Amino acid sequence: MDKQDKSILTLLQRDASLSVGEIASQVGISKSACWRRVQKLEHDGVIRERVALLAPEKVNLPLTVYISVRTNQHNDKWAAKFQKVTRSMPGVLEVYRMSGELDYLIKAVVEDMPGYDRLYKELIKADLYDVSSSFVMETMKQTTQLPLDYV
Repeated sequence: MDKQDKSILTLLQRDASLSVGEIASQVGISKSACWRRVQKLEHDGVIRERVALLAPEKVNLPLTVYISVRTNQHNDKWAAKFQKVTRSMPGVLEVYRMSGELDYLIKAVVEDMPGYDRLYKELIKADLYDVSSSFVMETMKQTTQLPLDYV
């Protein structure tokens, strides 16, 4: 990956709706060269997808919750069930298997506390050992842009 690829990625991370022409102009390469580079970055899996990021409060999901999960069942059958349950829940945005005392960390959005209660009741269908939730009071920083200083 060279300087031009990094420039393309920086621009796309800021605004994925930019046309190839706009990107090419800002990077200083031809449209066809830019198109080939973008296609290669997509083919290589560097660009996973292009999406629109919505404002949760504008779609009536103003409450973000991080849910810490511990289990006493560390086996493939339970993990598959847990994955099936969490994947079926639209409000669950991210699920991570963690190291340390915590087994899983979930990021979810809900409309309000009754919405969280509904989410919780669905989540515990996965037969969890311990669940603890923390609600976001203020977002200090939020970005989807990865630093490109390491490539």
